[in-house]
Amino acid sequence: MGTETGSGQMVRALSWKGAFWVAAGVPPLVLFSIGGISGTVGQYAFVVWMLSMIMGFLQSFTYAEMAGMFGTKSGGTSVYGATAWLRYSKLIAPLSVWCNWFAWSPVLSLGCAIAAGYMLNALFPIPLADSQPVQDWVAANIANFTAESEAVVAYMAANAGVTAQDAINAVAGAAGVEAMTPWFRVYEAFTITIPGLGMLHFNSTFLIGVVLMLIILAIQERGIASTASAQKWLAIIVLVPLLLVGLVPIVTGSIDWMNVTNLMPPNAGDAGDWNIGGWTLFLGGMYIAAWSTYGFETAVCYTRELKDPTRDTFRAIFYSGLLCVVFFFLIPFSFQGYLGQDGMTQPGIVDGTGVGEALGNMIGGGPVITQIFVILMIIALFLAIMTAMAGSSRTLYQGSRDGWLPKYLGTVNEHGAPRKAMWTDVAFNIFLLALASDAGGYFYVLAISNVGYIVFNFLNLNAGWIHRIDSAHMERAWKAPNWLIGVNTLLAFVNALFLGAGAKVWGYENALWSGLIFAAVIFPVFWYRHYVTDKGKFPKEAYEDLGLPYGELGERKAGILPYVALVVGAAVVLWANWFFVLPG
Repeated sequence: MGTETGSGQMVRALSWKGAFWVAAGVPPLVLFSIGGISGTVGQYAFVVWMLSMIMGFLQSFTYAEMAGMFGTKSGGTSVYGATAWLRYSKLIAPLSVWCNWFAWSPVLSLGCAIAAGYMLNALFPIPLADSQPVQDWVAANIANFTAESEAVVAYMAANAGVTAQDAINAVAGAAGVEAMTPWFRVYEAFTITIPGLGMLHFNSTFLIGVVLMLIILAIQERGIASTASAQKWLAIIVLVPLLLVGLVPIVTGSIDWMNVTNLMPPNAGDAGDWNIGGWTLFLGGMYIAAWSTYGFETAVCYTRELKDPTRDTFRAIFYSGLLCVVFFFLIPFSFQGYLGQDGMTQPGIVDGTGVGEALGNMIGGGPVITQIFVILMIIALFLAIMTAMAGSSRTLYQGSRDGWLPKYLGTVNEHGAPRKAMWTDVAFNIFLLALASDAGGYFYVLAISNVGYIVFNFLNLNAGWIHRIDSAHMERAWKAPNWLIGVNTLLAFVNALFLGAGAKVWGYENALWSGLIFAAVIFPVFWYRHYVTDKGKFPKEAYEDLGLPYGELGERKAGILPYVALVVGAAVVLWANWFFVLPG
């Protein structure tokens, strides 16, 4: 372990406060899916966020204990938990790490897609139909539209009872908006269809997103201390106004309490009963909220770079969790109370590009304040993307060091940053960015990546009690109460329920299976690394971290219990996927 840059190793340059600031990019994740969850769960959306955050906070105590056991590891709780499974199956450990990585990594592409949307709105806006340039174009070209024009005839067929002149005016207005829209706003070089996956769009959103991704990569090349410093100022700039947005509507009485009381089930259109369809939508909300609310576990990704890992790991994750409790309780509640169900399901809220304007309106700001909040939203996205890149790249790095992922990922640059892992992250997300560059692809990427995240959480929560049995000899900087380890073990199976019932809710019936197939990609990757590159043994440091002799994995003191947990978890997922169905 290096203590200075240029050592060729990760550098111990971080306090728990630095790790806290790096993890401060998690609260803005609420803005990624706040509209999508409202459109799915209805008035119970803010309840979903609160319940999910409570689960995430409880689960973090298991993760905090495991993080304190491995002061020389990077990569986060998936790495610490994966070691518990090594004795029982060499395949489960890399699966945990891989699932955590492909859950976190897409924050880069999704965040860049939203940020690109904001920039397109600001620099290349679509003109309003009643704007002067559009009106001038219509006046100059309306003579080209007649009652016999193909577009006019189609409009009249689709709108029974409309007069020919009204149809001409409507069609001419739409043509004027299209003609006066800047070319770059609708630019698309080409598309590629991938059977079973979706369509890749190489458009203006894609181009801007790639540039943003490379800028963030350049910042992180300077090492974790530089990243934490940048994160600190970005977090202060973003989180203070975001906190005010959550508080001001409550203090000023702008909350319409009817929006958060007398709540109707998600399937209100179906007699308002909590039937199977209603519960399926609710569980779908819990499924996708977990992708954001559990995310502060990334605070322990930097254990190997902490100056005092024994003391700082628990503090980093605990205080990051408290920060998230405040924001994930407050923001969804205020949003829903102010906007109501109709406002929460507007296209700009669902795809994220209208959230900045909504934030400005919530505190009664004019056009200038609204534009400031739009800029803050872009900074908030940068904050979230920085957090994701820092954490996910270190997961790849440690996975390589432990012998689970390709060897080339296990090196760092002169600043102690895992350069090759970060570039791999960027390359993967350039592909995902092409997939997420339209609204449909955005939620598809989110739904599939969350399959990995729930699988990781299931394995890791069970790793807590496995470590208690098999690694009782290892020193723990902080130890969770026994009852809490038990509660979190139960929550592992609750998460399995969310996975089976919820993945199908987001418009893609096969999202669960697509996610599981992608999760299985790790098996041939691990096989090549372990049996071809490493000749069937893990690197020496992997055994040392567990306090075991080289080449030995130790006694399986937990017996068949880990296998029972896997079988029961799989059964819960399959049963929930069969039992829970969408309304109608």
